[in-house]
Amino acid sequence: MSRKRARLDVLGVALFALASLALTVSPTAAAQPADAARASDVRPLTVEEQRLERAVPQEILRRSGFDGVAPAFTRALAGARSYEQAERTVVRQGAALWERAVDRAQGRGPTPGDLSRDDDRPLYWARLGMTAHLRHWEPSFGLDDARRARLLDHLERSSRGQDSMDFPAGKGIRRIVMTGFDPFTLDRDIRISNPSGATALALDGTWIRTQDGPARIETAVFPVRWQDFADGTVERTLGPRLPEADLFTTVSQGRVGRVDIERFNGAWRGGFPDNDNVSRTGTVPVDDPATQPQWTTTTLPYAAITAADTGRFPVYDNTSVTEVPAGGGPAVVRPDGPTPGSAARAGGGGNYLSNEIAYRATLLRDRLGLTVPGGHVHTPVLQFGSGNTTEVTDPEFVRNRLDIIAQVRAIIRVTAESAG
Repeated sequence: MSRKRARLDVLGVALFALASLALTVSPTAAAQPADAARASDVRPLTVEEQRLERAVPQEILRRSGFDGVAPAFTRALAGARSYEQAERTVVRQGAALWERAVDRAQGRGPTPGDLSRDDDRPLYWARLGMTAHLRHWEPSFGLDDARRARLLDHLERSSRGQDSMDFPAGKGIRRIVMTGFDPFTLDRDIRISNPSGATALALDGTWIRTQDGPARIETAVFPVRWQDFADGTVERTLGPRLPEADLFTTVSQGRVGRVDIERFNGAWRGGFPDNDNVSRTGTVPVDDPATQPQWTTTTLPYAAITAADTGRFPVYDNTSVTEVPAGGGPAVVRPDGPTPGSAARAGGGGNYLSNEIAYRATLLRDRLGLTVPGGHVHTPVLQFGSGNTTEVTDPEFVRNRLDIIAQVRAIIRVTAESAG
């Protein structure tokens, strides 16, 4: 049985979920109220999870048919009588959510609700419903903090496609890794979608035809949280995959109205708050910091990409960085890249997690001794239609997201052909 088919079998369980996002179940399956209260005191919901009860996330879940995901997870987890059973349930349910979101984005299966298939937000909000329940779950067999953290980690990885980037065997196939991100800046506008995450869903497991033959794309989505990156989520996911890949690209949302191929990535965290409203400033934390460079460089064929007709948004080779020059002094912007001996303060992609994933992935490439093309693509900001300040979707919003997805796919094809 194939990986995709196995997941579709698991997915059937989730499709029978009740249309409710309530995180409670029957008294026989749920924790007792006193236990739940104690769990809430000891393990409060994260800032991300607390946003889930607001009207917009509830509407997105309801209008996508994903409002039954968390209740189905709750019922499945209630049947676990040991940690091992719980672990298997969490992995199955997380993988089923990822596969359901991928199938929806790629036009397979039923489409309850009226949100367009290309929407990445149902996956994000449904996952948070699952993690919120797991954070407060009090099973009969007992669960210490370390094991609960492992279950949460399993759920995060399996529901993001991070542990299922499996390439087919055989010769004559090019293998491509692409990554995206969750929505972010949700306190600014909770309706926000991330076109990089939508692109990851649309392209996972798909094939493209290049001049040199077929190419398979495998994708994953990453959280917008500083701590996950410090804990090595990028290296753990991409470490086994990059040696198999013929090219890779990390993708995130960037500037309004343009695509950027980021030439340089900097080893600096600028402190902008993440999805849990946590701020981090300082050098990007990696293993073996003594050998850590201040800058890494893209090996994507930026000249070929910028010259190609990939879509309606203009594409730029962005070489600008912000640095502290060798010898010290105030930070300065360098339009043509870093100068020798300088300290990074922002790569071409800034100093947030989009720069950091680019830095980590290209540093991993270099430390593994790989020569494959790899680097970061910044998509345009995904915008709603003019005058829409309250609705969760509109025709221009959908058109913009579809156009961004198509353009990233075209950029990947150009990269594969140029690298052939």
